[in-house]
Amino acid sequence: MKKIIIILVAIAFLFAFYEQTKPKPNVIITVIAVLIFMLGILKLMSKIPSKKPEDKNEIL
Repeated sequence: MKKIIIILVAIAFLFAFYEQTKPKPNVIITVIAVLIFMLGILKLMSKIPSKKPEDKNEIL
């Protein structure tokens, strides 16, 4: 699953940059590619534990 997300993120990243090299880039396609990129990175980063210890007595 992790490898699929990494490949999807890389393809979205490259597609977003490729779209910007055109004389008239389509904004909708770029936004969708960036959204896929950001959601993929969010999904990958959610599996990495935080270095900060959690304090259950801390008031938000």
